[in-house]
Amino acid sequence: MEDPRLRTPQLPPWTTLTGTVQGVNKPRNQDFHHAAGCGTADEPLILAVADGHGSAAHARSNLGARYAVDMFADQARQFGELAGAGGADGPPSLAWLMNYAQHTLPRRLISAWREKALGNWTRLQETAERTDPAATPEQKLVLYGTTLIGAVLTPQLFAAWQLGDGELTLVEDDGRAESPLAPAEAELGDETESLCSRDAWRLVRMYWAPVTEPSRMPRLIALSTDGLSKSFASDRGFAQFIEGLDQRLIDEGTDGVRSVLPEWLAKAAQFSGDDTTLAAAWRPAQPPAADG
Repeated sequence: MEDPRLRTPQLPPWTTLTGTVQGVNKPRNQDFHHAAGCGTADEPLILAVADGHGSAAHARSNLGARYAVDMFADQARQFGELAGAGGADGPPSLAWLMNYAQHTLPRRLISAWREKALGNWTRLQETAERTDPAATPEQKLVLYGTTLIGAVLTPQLFAAWQLGDGELTLVEDDGRAESPLAPAEAELGDETESLCSRDAWRLVRMYWAPVTEPSRMPRLIALSTDGLSKSFASDRGFAQFIEGLDQRLIDEGTDGVRSVLPEWLAKAAQFSGDDTTLAAAWRPAQPPAADG
């Protein structure tokens, strides 16, 4: 008979929560988001947020943000399948997957986004939304400029990618929030890197964390557009908000937080004046191991 003391505690699945609020005086919400899966091999956890630039020069950035999230979700699903692939030779090595995540995925993501945006530009040339027919591909893509943050979690891997502003925030076991993809130097004003930048795939920042001990994974993964962080006077104030979100999830569960999240995001949008979006995943505390 199996010794119950040797059993590995069954970790609860990840649950997700999302919300988005249009910025004050904004003609439309330029953000887009996605959250799906529970972190298993069959259903990898996939999170993404994108923030269309929104100015007159980026008049179709709401579409650019939507395309960015949709294209990332497609690439993330393929990556999740690769990470869990069986077959005669077993799954690919971590070194192979890391190289794929660092180079291949960003190239394919940007290529797919460009193709989607240019296809939309061509279709709209047949409508009242015609723009300069002599525009170069790079000039056309500026209309769709957007940022993007995406993350994938499988039983073996946690990886995330970011291009432009916004935050990937993780809450570890000690309850402290960290932002592993924060740029080395803060960006100035509203200037940010974009999917419409030349050679955009080279600008993608990546976070890579093989899962060696599932019980030591972060318990909260939060992706947010900069409309949320800009509503706080300091980086520490934003980190304390995320730490407080984690504590509310512990105290009230995801259903309790979902009911108040729209109000929190609306207040943040009032302070920042920007569209404000959050896509997060949380896992309840590990249940205690059987003590026999």
